[in-house]
Amino acid sequence: MQSIDPSTLTEKEKYKFLIGSVIPRPIAFITTLAEDGTLNAAPFSYFNIVSAEPARLSVAINRKKGQTKDTAAHILSKKEFVIHIVDSTNVEKVNLTAEALPRNQSEVEKVGLAAIPSVKISVPALLEAKVRFECVLEHHLPLEGETGEIGTDLIIGKVVHFHIQDDLYENGRIDRVKLDAVGRLAGNDYTHVNNQFTLKRP
Repeated sequence: MQSIDPSTLTEKEKYKFLIGSVIPRPIAFITTLAEDGTLNAAPFSYFNIVSAEPARLSVAINRKKGQTKDTAAHILSKKEFVIHIVDSTNVEKVNLTAEALPRNQSEVEKVGLAAIPSVKISVPALLEAKVRFECVLEHHLPLEGETGEIGTDLIIGKVVHFHIQDDLYENGRIDRVKLDAVGRLAGNDYTHVNNQFTLKRP
């Protein structure tokens, strides 16, 4: 087995090592509102659950050359956002929203997604998602890079409303097969998460 000191790797090499080994990663497809009302949408795979009581989700948004990405900037400004779960029916359009667009152009409109009102926050959601979470910003942790500059915005959101497609939720359980969520791998690769096996806890 190879033993590698992270300080001997470039930033790109560390990135590739992490995204190639921490797999599959759930994908947060996030909508936010810009100051001018433009509806922004972008996918992030540094995403997971933080706690259930209260319900909290985290997403880490890496800065680009020191600049805060639009999604993080909008969350810090409005303190609201919607996280959508990516599945096999919407993943192709979600992938298209990763294209860099001018700040006043909506990824939602460009790729043909349908915006719908949220229940408890002002940020619209997307009709095409089977599961979504309306969130308010609870914590923002700016994380320094090796040079001391801020390289990542860690966002922790409190879920204030859940939404799920009717046929997916029964007796407090979600039908994993019908949800058909997809996970992120490395490069251009994704995976379905429906290849299940069961192990009983000791």
